[in-house]
Amino acid sequence: MSLRLGDLAPDFTAETTEGKINFHEWLGTSWGVLFSHPADFTPVCTTELGTVAKLKGEFDKRNVKVIALSVDNVASHNNWIGDINETQACSVNFPIIADPEFTVANLFDMIHPNASDKFTVRSVFVIGADKKVKLIITYPASTGRNFDEILRVIDSLQLTANYSVATPANWVDGEDVVISASVKDEDIEAKFPKGYKRIKPYLRITPQPNR
Repeated sequence: MSLRLGDLAPDFTAETTEGKINFHEWLGTSWGVLFSHPADFTPVCTTELGTVAKLKGEFDKRNVKVIALSVDNVASHNNWIGDINETQACSVNFPIIADPEFTVANLFDMIHPNASDKFTVRSVFVIGADKKVKLIITYPASTGRNFDEILRVIDSLQLTANYSVATPANWVDGEDVVISASVKDEDIEAKFPKGYKRIKPYLRITPQPNR
C-alpha cells in the first residue's frame, strides 16, 4: 500500500554517514525532511545535497531535521560527500542513509517500476513532530528539487497546524492568509484580533496571526 498524507511515517533502523539511527528516535520532537536520490555520484543529486547543506540553518530555524537516502553504502556516500563539498563549495552537515537492500525505499514507496526498478525516485517527505506524513512530492530524475519551495511549504504546514487558517496560492511567510471555513463569522474577532476582510462568505482574509 502506498504511503499517504496523514499516515504515520514508517520507523526503521539504518546505517548512515553519521552512524546507525532509529528514525523516530532520531527525529525526537523535531519535524523532518527525508529526501531520496537514485544513486551516489549523480549530477543533479550532487547539486541538491550541496543546496541543502547551505540551507541547513533555515531548516534548523524551523526545528526541522534533514536526512537524505541513496541505495548505495556508507563508504560510497562518504566518498561522494567529498565530491559534493568540493564542487558545491559546502560542507555536508546532515546524515545520508545507506539503503542497499531497499528496506527504507520500500517502506516509503520510493521504487516506481515504470520509472526504474533499480533506483529510488527523487522523493521528498515532510514529517511532522507527531511523526505523521505532511507532504509527499515526487520529481522525475531529470529535474532538481526546489528547496526554497520545500521551506515555504514547511512554513505553511507549521502555521496551519497551530492556527485555523490556510495559505493561498504563492503565499510566503509574512503574507495574509485565509481563515478556515470551520471558523464562524461571529468567532473571527476573538480568534483574529488583527481584523479581516470578507471578500466572499467562503473567502475571508486576515494578516498572518503569528507575525
